[in-house]
Amino acid sequence: METILIEDRKNIIIKGATKVISSTNTQAVVELGGTNIVISGNNMEVTKLDLENKDVSFSGNIISVKYTQKPEKTNLMKRLFK
Repeated sequence: METILIEDRKNIIIKGATKVISSTNTQAVVELGGTNIVISGNNMEVTKLDLENKDVSFSGNIISVKYTQKPEKTNLMKRLFK
């Protein structure tokens, strides 16, 4: 089960995360099933990372949370001869 919990725009808990793609003090990208979640904010840091149980937590000033589709893997020949 995938769950996102935001507490007072200061903490975000993500259950069901399969991978943390990137994390800086202003943005984090987390893979959640077939989508990616982009979390934007200030002074962000990872407070919990347990990919075995699929739990990730961040703290900081959370400004936005956006879902994005993972890019499809395309064949090199298809990209060249588009």
